Amino acid sequence: MTPMTTEGEKTTTSAAPAGHARRTAKRAIVGRLSWGLADQAASSMSNFAVGIYVARSLGLAAFGVFSLAWGTYGVVLSVSRGLATDPLVVRFSGVSDTSWRGAVARSSGTALGVGAAIGAACLVVGLGLGGRVGPAFACLGVMLPGLLLQDAWRYAFFAAGTGRKAFVNDLVWGVALVPAMVMAARVGSVAAFVLAWGASAAVAAAYGCLQSGIRPRLTGAREWLREHRDLGYRYLVENVSNSGASQLRAYGLGAIVGVSAVGVVRGAELLLGPFMAVLMGLSLVTVAEAARVLRRAPHRLGAFCLLLGGGQAVAALLWGAALLLMPDRLGELVLGGVWPSASQLIVPVTLGVAGAGLGTGAAAGLRALAAARRSLRCQLFASACYVGGGLGGAAVAGTIGSAWGVAAATVSGSAVWWLHLWSALRERHHNPIREVRKP
Repeated sequence: MTPMTTEGEKTTTSAAPAGHARRTAKRAIVGRLSWGLADQAASSMSNFAVGIYVARSLGLAAFGVFSLAWGTYGVVLSVSRGLATDPLVVRFSGVSDTSWRGAVARSSGTALGVGAAIGAACLVVGLGLGGRVGPAFACLGVMLPGLLLQDAWRYAFFAAGTGRKAFVNDLVWGVALVPAMVMAARVGSVAAFVLAWGASAAVAAAYGCLQSGIRPRLTGAREWLREHRDLGYRYLVENVSNSGASQLRAYGLGAIVGVSAVGVVRGAELLLGPFMAVLMGLSLVTVAEAARVLRRAPHRLGAFCLLLGGGQAVAALLWGAALLLMPDRLGELVLGGVWPSASQLIVPVTLGVAGAGLGTGAAAGLRALAAARRSLRCQLFASACYVGGGLGGAAVAGTIGSAWGVAAATVSGSAVWWLHLWSALRERHHNPIREVRKP
């Protein structure tokens, strides 16, 4: 005879598996985010070490030239991410292995093709420029394919939920950097440091092929661009407007104040290096996780994004406060002759990074929603404010005026990102949208 079960017992029985499933899902999210934080920590430390080593080895003016090459790489990286890896993360996070492998082969081939095409242009421009800047840009052009492919593997691993592999790949880059930087220091030129930085990335890119067991398909680039043109081209404009605004500010600051001012700003940013690196590569983890939250518990997306952005903003403010207490002797040990000028920018740069951190939470939500039109409008507005604030401040009050102008622009841009995210969430609640991933 089947035992009688009361209504309360039924409720308890059905609630237990549901509660266990929620706890399991939370642990999985924490695990993936933990690997993301570990990967960003590895990336942050290597970027920070490169910047500090170059600053101490070359001096302020040469460090400014290296910063221009570094910033140009950031612009090219944004092109690659917009066309190749941002659509991958939005549409192929948490899919079957077969679907993921086919997408990664085409996506990584697209990144490699972008690196080869823009790298050739950089090489030609660099050879034509000459002087101190030309060789640095020529060497950057040679190294771009490896740099972009390494970044593509990181996106691919996080889309698959295997952030551990991305972390290991960044560790390989960091280990390869050590002998490369030592050799570059013996040469003592900006070009040598660019070559060392790019060659070590190429080592990690080759290792990524072994980790994934996937060979990039250059011939699949055209197919990839065609399939994802509805997202890719909007993300391209969005990303380039972001990194391009930063580079326009750097070029303009160099023209208005001098190339040494670029080195001063870069030095101040290095002091907040861990958070700058997290912001640059945030979509490695957060867009993929936001897309998973949207599929499994869409009503929690807003809270997830708020926790993400608010946590970054608070962490940046705490780090900036600690920097203000740092003794001058320690600052000079880290940045050498760049420290006296860079230390004056700690407060505005910290506020700018905190504002950007808050905004990236909303940006991750809009990416997960595949609201490309909204995110594009937000980014164009934020970029216009960034360039206007940075160059307007430089014209009025030099380097420190530029830093305060950027801080005000970043906070304003963050507010716009959040307004658009809340609007998009309301629209989705009243008019549910289709699945963000194509079949």
